[in-house]
Amino acid sequence: MDKNTIIGLLLMMAVIFGFNILFAPSEEEIAQQKQEQVASNQDKKDSGDKQVATDSLSANDFAKLKENLKNYGGDSAVIKTADLQVALVDGKVKASLNIDGKAQTVNDAETEALSPAMASALRELNNTYTRNGDFSAMMTPRNDSVVIKNDSLQLVISSKGAMITRATLPNYKSSHNTSNKAFGKYVEVFSPGENEYGFMLNTSTQRYNTQDFYFEPVEKTDSSVLMALNFPNGAQFGIRYTLRPDNYVVHMEVVQKNMNRVLDSSNPMYFDWKQKMRRHEVDGMFEERNSTLYYKFVGDDDADYLTESSEQKENFTDAMKWVAAKNQYFSSVFIAQKQFSGMTLTSVPFDKKSPEFNDYLKMLTVHSEIEYQADNANPASFFLYLGPNRYKVLNNIDEMIKQYPGGDNPEFEDLHLTRLIPLGWTLFRWINTWVVIPVFDWLGSFIGSYGIIILILTILIKLVLTPLTIKSYRSQAVMKILAPDVKAINEKYSDQADAMKRQQKTMELYRSAGASMFGGCLPMLLQMPVLIAVFAFFPSCIELRGQSFLWAHDLSAPDAIVSWTTQIPLISSYFGNHISLFCLLMTATNILYTYVSMQSQSQNQSMPGMKWMMYLMPVFFLVFFNHYASGLSYYYFVSLLITIATTYAVRASVKEEDVRAKMAEYSKKPKKKSGWMARMEEMQRQQQAAMREQQKRGGGKKRR
Repeated sequence: MDKNTIIGLLLMMAVIFGFNILFAPSEEEIAQQKQEQVASNQDKKDSGDKQVATDSLSANDFAKLKENLKNYGGDSAVIKTADLQVALVDGKVKASLNIDGKAQTVNDAETEALSPAMASALRELNNTYTRNGDFSAMMTPRNDSVVIKNDSLQLVISSKGAMITRATLPNYKSSHNTSNKAFGKYVEVFSPGENEYGFMLNTSTQRYNTQDFYFEPVEKTDSSVLMALNFPNGAQFGIRYTLRPDNYVVHMEVVQKNMNRVLDSSNPMYFDWKQKMRRHEVDGMFEERNSTLYYKFVGDDDADYLTESSEQKENFTDAMKWVAAKNQYFSSVFIAQKQFSGMTLTSVPFDKKSPEFNDYLKMLTVHSEIEYQADNANPASFFLYLGPNRYKVLNNIDEMIKQYPGGDNPEFEDLHLTRLIPLGWTLFRWINTWVVIPVFDWLGSFIGSYGIIILILTILIKLVLTPLTIKSYRSQAVMKILAPDVKAINEKYSDQADAMKRQQKTMELYRSAGASMFGGCLPMLLQMPVLIAVFAFFPSCIELRGQSFLWAHDLSAPDAIVSWTTQIPLISSYFGNHISLFCLLMTATNILYTYVSMQSQSQNQSMPGMKWMMYLMPVFFLVFFNHYASGLSYYYFVSLLITIATTYAVRASVKEEDVRAKMAEYSKKPKKKSGWMARMEEMQRQQQAAMREQQKRGGGKKRR
């Protein structure tokens, strides 16, 4: 770039700069421009607001709306939804819409401009009625709830969706402390707003959900009712409920006629069920652990379930016989007379921060497919069990079902609904179903106090186990007598190199007196299956629910004597926020039993901490059992007392002079070693020799 070019560019920039200064607007002119811009923007805004402030239906939409109103409601049709009410008066539409608590009303949408919200609501109503076709006549709200009942079950059936919205058990009192006034005096398996189910009917282009329609109750008696949708073309779709006396089972039949005029016969029918499972008990921890969806496949001899502790969703393609919303003590079960063709199950626990967590446990949903024919008068049939998880009742479910049509079909398989009660694994479940529950029910048939029943049950179990454990108790008594002799052997062979010799002498001493080193372990091993079976039985025993004994107001819940609101770190999820008296008594008795047992055992000097570990175990049980049913702690408390009493009684019957005499007689007999004993002694001799040789080599290395 040469000198002339640079000078030319500088002159051009000077001219442009001077021109801008010369012709720049004054401050007054700038202010005037800003005002004009603001005014222009406001005009545009006002113009835009005016454009969206009103709306209207097209002539075709409005004509269709009038036609729908007249066809499905007559000349004086009134349609109500949550926020919208539309009436046909003298051929004109009168609509009222509630928006944020304020009503917007138009007398005739033909002549008056509509707000966007009103126009949208009318379009949606029009589309809904157009979409539902023949079903639209059943969308007008009605309040025709029906009550059917017997001595065990009271049901409220809503006209909307023909659903059972309330199931009350008058023989069971509600115990959940809640601020929710909807919770009644008696147990309600579910209440309005908590249980919804329905059928999805399909055509090649449309689906109709029965939950959206209002059924008319017909053929009503005290124990049965038919909820029906009646179509103008003579078709009918209905759900009939029948309840037999003293029965927790409801027969639910889908009945219909001429539905092939409305639906395609070749399409399946879907079943949807949603339940917001409520809390029933004061102690919610066990309800949370024992509440989820259970299900049984067709032909299986067992039931399965979704996890209780976290959210889970499962999709099954195999046919199912039943599905249950299972609470700790109460269940709702849908049993297909034929089968469910596959099923999708979902269980979602309520978040602890949710305001509903205090009153509800989980949200459970079920989606399934059912075979359907539009020309079949009875396309589907179900048996609904709405009642307690009581073994005697669930075991008799087949007899209840036989009272209804189709329930006595020999092909109707065993339902195994007793699997809703968690009684432990196979061995423990066998002990509960064949021993504990029959004895418990037998005692309950003539004894009114369940505290006394548990006491007698504990004594009977101990009596049955006594022949198996008495020899072990005698061995413990003999070992206590021989404790000074064992101490002398330990002192004589105190060197570690003499460990094998010390063990041989101790075993020989016990053998001479007819005792066993493992005598203290055998009673516990023999009783362990029974202890575990009872551990599963008591938290699931609904008979204890609400039953008081001594200071315990409810044997199915902890008998708290002290409570607090703060949470103890690490152990609160197990220990809870209270102290249970029966659990304290059980712990104290367990410590005493540990002391009694330790008296008959020689102390191993190489493991001095083992003694304290034995005493710490009852404390661990205190943490674990403090939140369990007081009836369970009471059982273990009584059982340990009986064990301690039996131990002292056996010890009193075993005299030291008799033991010494037996030892003297044993010493006179020729000692003939068995092959097993000879091999054991040879192994011990070889181990001792190896240890001495190792010590010699170690000592030699040190000297070098």
